[in-house]
Amino acid sequence: MTNSNQDMWRARARQVLPAGGFGNYDPNVVLKAGRGSRVWDEDGKEYIDYLIGSGPMLVGHNHPEVVEAVQAQLADGMTFFTTNAVGIELAEVICDAVPCAEQLRYVSTGSEADMYAMRLARAHTGRDLILKFEGGYHGMSGEALMSMAPQNLANFPQPVPDSAGIPQATRDGVIVAPFNDIAFARQIIAEYAGQLAGVIVEPLQRLIPPVPGFLEALREETTRHGIVLIFDEVVTGFRLALGGGQELYGITPDLCTLGKVIGGGFPLAAIAGTSEIMAHFDIDKVGQEQFTFQVGTLSGNPVAASAGLRTLEILKRDGAYEALRDTGRRLMHSLATTANQIGLPATVVGDSVLFDVVFAAGPVADYRDTLRTNADFQKVFNESLRADGILKAPMKFYASLAHDETDLDATEQAIARAMEACTRLC
Repeated sequence: MTNSNQDMWRARARQVLPAGGFGNYDPNVVLKAGRGSRVWDEDGKEYIDYLIGSGPMLVGHNHPEVVEAVQAQLADGMTFFTTNAVGIELAEVICDAVPCAEQLRYVSTGSEADMYAMRLARAHTGRDLILKFEGGYHGMSGEALMSMAPQNLANFPQPVPDSAGIPQATRDGVIVAPFNDIAFARQIIAEYAGQLAGVIVEPLQRLIPPVPGFLEALREETTRHGIVLIFDEVVTGFRLALGGGQELYGITPDLCTLGKVIGGGFPLAAIAGTSEIMAHFDIDKVGQEQFTFQVGTLSGNPVAASAGLRTLEILKRDGAYEALRDTGRRLMHSLATTANQIGLPATVVGDSVLFDVVFAAGPVADYRDTLRTNADFQKVFNESLRADGILKAPMKFYASLAHDETDLDATEQAIARAMEACTRLC
């Protein structure tokens, strides 16, 4: 007999869903509603939400202006498969804000966007090889699932598949380098220059900022050798700044991928870049041999585009990014000072819009540095926060515009209790 709505839904999920969930998050969490900075599970337990749908809800859940825009579009239709006016408007706003974006093409997910960006790089250069960085997350394609979170650390540039079912031929099309190692990046790009179609990188890799000169080195070397530089901005786009990581760090790639924020909570993503490279989506410009075929039933869906357009309008208002960063800076300070005061080895990693604590002393510059974290501390810390009504990803806090003083006060108190819980393991 189940004791709660949560228990009932978990039991039903185990019958029809592998591992009892959608594969995204702990299946024990079954959410029912979200408003502003808060979400509620099926038992009515309330959480301050730093998961924010894994990033899309940057202005908060059910923002009234976004809801209004969506309802207005619903009255005119849900999807058409054809080009639509609101999708064109959103493309104009994105191209105006994002430095590399002269044109874009819509898809429904970040995984698709990254897949097509790598395919475009191959079409444009006539080469096959892709360079990615260990620990970088670029969706669910075979190329992307190479050394994203490897348990066995291979020698560079050998890729390690993160999933069963990836053929050897796909593995052979990818090489891997350590993030933030400027000398290695220059060396590997020069060594494989004649084979490399593209270099794909998150300008801020998960939580790890680029060291000074790293992105600059990638831009210099890819330009020198005629390689397409791809910034995966599915997470960082319209989050680090209106123009994303490329605006914040001052480095313009050839292509970028966007998602999460641009859909305002609905499935929408995009590949954007120079007109020269994006022309491979136009058979009349490049001919059959260089044409990159791409269609998607829901690509440019007008409901998603309406939500995204209104979300970006909100983010363009004076003070929006300052408020977002103030929230993050306060919580980063709380994490660092609390750990220091009670003597826990800890390093706060990230940017003020997305960050977390790694329970290890010393700098965190690449994926292998993150493996130094005390896994027991990390587990107890996250479990304590959730029990205290704080919802977050296992290794990430997302700030949002909806978080207010009440949220921050409660979160700081929960952080203190979670850190104290960790000390009991010592």
